[in-house]
Amino acid sequence: MRLPLCLAAFCLLTLTPLGVGGDPPKGFESLFNGNDLAGWKSTGNMKTWGADKGVIYCEGGGGGWLLTEKQFANFELRLEYKMPKGGNSGVAIRSPFKGDPAYVGMEIQLIDDEGWPGGLQKWQNTGAIYNVVPPKKISNRPIGEWNKMTIIAKGRQITISNNGETLVDANLDDYVKEHGKRHPGILESNKQGHIGFQSYNKRVEFRNIYLKAL
Repeated sequence: MRLPLCLAAFCLLTLTPLGVGGDPPKGFESLFNGNDLAGWKSTGNMKTWGADKGVIYCEGGGGGWLLTEKQFANFELRLEYKMPKGGNSGVAIRSPFKGDPAYVGMEIQLIDDEGWPGGLQKWQNTGAIYNVVPPKKISNRPIGEWNKMTIIAKGRQITISNNGETLVDANLDDYVKEHGKRHPGILESNKQGHIGFQSYNKRVEFRNIYLKAL
């Protein structure tokens, strides 16, 4: 029996997760196949990580970092993430597999800025290059909603936006004197590395993870 057009459209929407799937934006590649963690590896307990219905997730702490098997140098990375109340995570860029990406690479901070117990330093807020460059503002959606983040790494320039607001637009050379010794990941010698996500304390979800080489 042929369904009326409006009913058929409704059925299609109920079968397809909203906001997930489809082709990558023009010029981009998907870093996640939507089904499993092929192409990714964990620095901690891999069982902490999972994939389901177009979403990569960590169940809590203990999973270390989930990193791409491939390495990337200059790129535009787009992704969506969803945080729980009191959640903490991060996005690794230009990171080696060994060592803490927050230092040997760069960690772009993700955290519940408003609900985190205790105070936060500005360089701990969402969108910061952790412990190096604080964000200009906080631009989070309410807990439980999806946020859209874009990270552009082009040579020494790192630009980070969240939900359409530019949080960081930094030349790493301006931070080497103060932070380079503790954070070798910002040195000019570190030109490429893995991209990944942090397992810290609670369930965090990621989807629509797209990258364009620059």
